[in-house]
Amino acid sequence: MRAPIGTFDDARPAPDCLDLLTGPVAAAVRAWTGPVPADQLLYVDTDPAIADTAVFVEHYGPALLDASANCVVVAGKRGGAATLAACVVKSATRVDVNGVVRKHLGARKASFAPMDTATGETGMEYGGITPIGLPADWPLLVDAAVVDTEWVLVGSGRRRGKLILPGKAFAQLPGAVVLDGLGVPVA
Repeated sequence: MRAPIGTFDDARPAPDCLDLLTGPVAAAVRAWTGPVPADQLLYVDTDPAIADTAVFVEHYGPALLDASANCVVVAGKRGGAATLAACVVKSATRVDVNGVVRKHLGARKASFAPMDTATGETGMEYGGITPIGLPADWPLLVDAAVVDTEWVLVGSGRRRGKLILPGKAFAQLPGAVVLDGLGVPVA
């Protein structure tokens, strides 16, 4: 089937591609419930060498920049306690870590989590982290602009492959909180 966005000719329902996903992502797809049916989560195979946003968009077309999102892991700290959370923003923006994230987590300090922490805690590959299949106790902060986008391309848990799903599906993910202004324009 043809993907609803991009130039991907071989989009397949993610439930039919569980073997191509990491364990946590496959488990989340298997257990998927809610108003957006699981067969609307689509998997497209992509080259892992061009998984990073700028190179990916250059290869697959600039129209994808506005239809794609990045998922990043952040750590909020207050006293001796640290809270890990994930943030999903459109790819043309950056996460407002020191404003929206810090306030929402009630942290004195917030920063991007180290790569080994992000990959170790999620069971996903760096450059492919997706909000689908994150640890159940994590807050998932989603920019309202992502939810308002008809179809969104995001990581699949691996650098190879991406998922395409309706933007409104991000609001139904476990722990999701939709926030205005989470993604700020890149200067």
